[in-house]
Amino acid sequence: MKTTISEKGQITIPKAVRQALGLRPGTVIELRAHAGTFIGKKVSSDDPVARWRGRGTLPHNLSVDAYLERSRGGGAHGG
Repeated sequence: MKTTISEKGQITIPKAVRQALGLRPGTVIELRAHAGTFIGKKVSSDDPVARWRGRGTLPHNLSVDAYLERSRGGGAHGG
C-alpha cells in the first residue's frame, strides 16, 4: 500500500494496516530509519487492559447504563 506525505509532514496509515495492527487513536508508534527504510513499531502499553478497551459491544445496542440496569434486574427490561 502507498501513502503520501502531506505538506505538514504527516502520513495517513491505510485503514487495512491500522486494523491489522490494532492501531487506534492514541496508539504510540516508535519510528526509525534503517538502511533507507522507514520502520514504525507499535509501542506496548504497560496497561494490560488497554488493548481490549473499546472493543466490546453490548447486546441489543444498549447503553452501558441501560445494560447495567437490565443486568441488575431493574427497569422496564428486567431480567
